[in-house]
Amino acid sequence: MKGPGPLRWWWYAMGGGLPVRYREWVLHDITTRWWRWRSLLRSLVQILPVGVLIYLFLPTEPWVRLLAVAGGIWVGMVYALAYLDEVSEHRALKAGYPRGAAQAVRDQANAVKREAADARYAQRYRGGPPATPPGS
Repeated sequence: MKGPGPLRWWWYAMGGGLPVRYREWVLHDITTRWWRWRSLLRSLVQILPVGVLIYLFLPTEPWVRLLAVAGGIWVGMVYALAYLDEVSEHRALKAGYPRGAAQAVRDQANAVKREAADARYAQRYRGGPPATPPGS
């Protein structure tokens, strides 16, 4: 599976769609182990051009411009974190997958970990069978 070149990736990062031949890559991109970090990087790519323009053309002291850009990046990244799942599902929809496909792939990949976590939770808080101490 080959990803898009730098120009197409930039277009994808800015919210554009990719040709059908990258359909599987888009699903991989939004469901891989590091999908959250990749999504935050795409959000940073969207924010940085605005930050550069603000820094270059805001008529004030350099430290004020730097703080304005840093604050803008901070707020932008908070919003990016808040809408992480919705953005990934929207990217999957644009690639031709049904709604919920990305989450289903991620859930399937993490099913064993989730079951183990549920069992530990039931053991601790729901009165499940006592756990054997480590090393016994």
